[in-house]
Amino acid sequence: QVQLVESGGGLVQAGGSLRLSCAASGRTFSSYDMGWFRQAPGKEREFVAGISRSGFSTIYADSVKGRFTISRDNAKNTVYLQMNSLKPEDTGVYYCAANKGLHMRAGLYDYWGQGTQVTVSS
Repeated sequence: QVQLVESGGGLVQAGGSLRLSCAASGRTFSSYDMGWFRQAPGKEREFVAGISRSGFSTIYADSVKGRFTISRDNAKNTVYLQMNSLKPEDTGVYYCAANKGLHMRAGLYDYWGQGTQVTVSS
């Protein structure tokens, strides 16, 4: 089992940057592929970025390509999401998730954090 705790959210102006972190418990973090998702009020949870257990493969939603970067440090049991050139439409609760398989579908992820709020003002 994996427990996930996100941090790093906050309020930022459009064009600014934030770095989210997701700390995982347990000694098996490196055996999980990881994803970041977000959910805006009144909308469904959507995929943002994913990274393979080795860190060699990454995938991104089209809406964040070129602006967001996902990375991981298996020695620290942590996955990161660097968000640059933020836009108001990036506002939402950001969740990290773990799964054995790199997917864009939220329903395929087994473990979820509690989320961290990101608000981008215009």
